[in-house]
Amino acid sequence: MHLGHAHAIAAAAAIRAELDFETAIPAWHGNAMLPSLGMARFPGAAPFSSAVVRGVNGRYFVSNAETTVRLPSTPDSDGPGWWGIRRVRSQVGAHRFSLRLDDLDPYRGLYEPVPPERLPAKDLAAWQRLIDEACRLIAGHLPGLARIMPVGLASLVPKPQVLFRNPSASTGEAFGSAVVGLPADGASLAESLIHEFQHIVLGGLLHLVELSEPDPRERIYVAWRDDPRPLSGALQGVYAFFGVTAFWRALAKAGQSPRRSGFEFAYWREQTWRTLRVLRADATLTDAGRRFLDSVAERLGPWQDEPVPVEASELAAAAGRDHLAGWRARHLRPDPCVVAGLAAAWSSGRSRPPVTLDATDLPPTPVPDGSWSHARTDLIRLAVSDTPLSQDGPPPAVPGATTADFAYAAGEFLEAIKGYREELATDPDRPASLVGLGLALSARGPHPAARALLRCPELVRAVHRPLRAVPRPPTVEQLASWIGQLVPD
Repeated sequence: MHLGHAHAIAAAAAIRAELDFETAIPAWHGNAMLPSLGMARFPGAAPFSSAVVRGVNGRYFVSNAETTVRLPSTPDSDGPGWWGIRRVRSQVGAHRFSLRLDDLDPYRGLYEPVPPERLPAKDLAAWQRLIDEACRLIAGHLPGLARIMPVGLASLVPKPQVLFRNPSASTGEAFGSAVVGLPADGASLAESLIHEFQHIVLGGLLHLVELSEPDPRERIYVAWRDDPRPLSGALQGVYAFFGVTAFWRALAKAGQSPRRSGFEFAYWREQTWRTLRVLRADATLTDAGRRFLDSVAERLGPWQDEPVPVEASELAAAAGRDHLAGWRARHLRPDPCVVAGLAAAWSSGRSRPPVTLDATDLPPTPVPDGSWSHARTDLIRLAVSDTPLSQDGPPPAVPGATTADFAYAAGEFLEAIKGYREELATDPDRPASLVGLGLALSARGPHPAARALLRCPELVRAVHRPLRAVPRPPTVEQLASWIGQLVPD
């Protein structure tokens, strides 16, 4: 059945070339797919069967033993026994966008074959509206990108909306196609389209030239994933978020949704630059890879010095510290000898820890120690989108958000500190509570516990575990204050 899909591709090409021909193609549960055109449907057929595609004098038919389906003159429309792959078109001035919404092809995803999931009319209308909004934003603020995107992005695989996320994906083996979740608004879709277009461009380039030597080690921190990444994945992310940064920068300079665009620009320029600097120093880059990243740096580097509102800068820095500290707590394992030495020093009553913090980390592990919550950053994004976070009204439905998270996002830092202390009293291992306490303490001024919880939370957590069994165990905050004496401001 899988090899038979090559016949379906050939049949679709023959139809587009207006040939007279006949060939057999596979049918899954009675669904016979012609890639990029549509699907002939034979209800009641066996799970695995075949159908015959025939072209005669510009007319095309798909038949099984009982039924013949004639393709409409415009295959992207529906007809008796036929579902066409619908196309969404948008024009902004001289810029024309045309995107297939592929909800039919069994190979439209990234993994195993999937059945058709026909979009209902209301969802199709929502996609049309959002694509129109996204195209207006891209054409209006990044016209150079708008000229080339239609060449490299031709098909979207629509997926359901995920609250507070813009899930999307693409692969270098499917040039021009991206899987995209239904976004909340046009700006979110524009961000996703640019993100995936950058992946598609880089995927095409990687078929032509090697930018790095093979290295599967999962070892690099990136702000857009919760797990360590291999260099190839980090490189893909840098190029994708370079495009995302350019988009929010353009919106911020134009004064479009200033709080939101200012925050997103400040956040993504810093996080993309952080990873780019790490990659440029990596020994596995080829000469072509260095030239490629140097060219990105020529554009991205000067953006680091462009002015942004104080609020945007502070919120972006806090969100960056939040994610990095959470990653450290879950993916770094301190040297057991250092942990044992610090635990012994605390138990002996030493007022300061021994000076052994220079090399406390082993290489990161892809296996996380605990779960992570994005609730605080989600709440920040709600705030800069002018969604009220007041405790007086019903709070927004933010997955994983605690009372302490709402207090922190609303700037009520004393309440947040109290809340995170209570969370840690119940579960001293919870990474989001450890980091949340560090953020809330830091927001009120320099504090040794905040320094430790944000710079080396994995060490605080590891040392606290054995001390929970001593007669008078310290709180997480007490231990963090003790370790934090050695962490510079």
